[in-house]
Amino acid sequence: MPRLTAVDPTTVTGSAKALLDGVQSKLGMTPNLMRTMAHSPAVLDAYLKFSGTLTTGALSAQHREQISLTVGEANHCGYCVSAHSALGKRAGLSPVQILENRAGVDSEPATAALLRFSRTIVEQRGQISDQDLQDVRDAGFTDEQIAEIAANVALNIFTNYFNNIARTEIDFPTVEPLPGGLAAANS
Repeated sequence: MPRLTAVDPTTVTGSAKALLDGVQSKLGMTPNLMRTMAHSPAVLDAYLKFSGTLTTGALSAQHREQISLTVGEANHCGYCVSAHSALGKRAGLSPVQILENRAGVDSEPATAALLRFSRTIVEQRGQISDQDLQDVRDAGFTDEQIAEIAANVALNIFTNYFNNIARTEIDFPTVEPLPGGLAAANS
């Protein structure tokens, strides 16, 4: 059961309404994550700007979704894992890739290195080793991409923690936790 309820986009006013109307216009829906963030227009605006800006960066949509799946699973965020499983499919990820990526692995070596690096950032709270950094560089990632990996991990940590705190009601097809219970459902 949600601990912070999603606001009703038809009754909200002011800047929250303008932000949610923009989300609805762009996505054709207003996800519960954003409806819940709308309690604070500053939070919703910051999230939309941060996530929107990262879409213009050097990482592909698939890589961003793969990071989201790995980080969401690592942080036990059922909402984010469910949302990014659906969004990953739209970005061209296969069902097998989605499952692998949730576990932080991929059959493609460069992507596997990206996901190992992302998971290490989460597990080590950013205190990565020189070897961790060298491994992702050796996989072909540039400093620009490494900076964006860090930013995408941070964005996902924010949404994971927000959803875990709020227990945001999942409004995407719900996925089951991986064996071992890594993605605790938030509903």
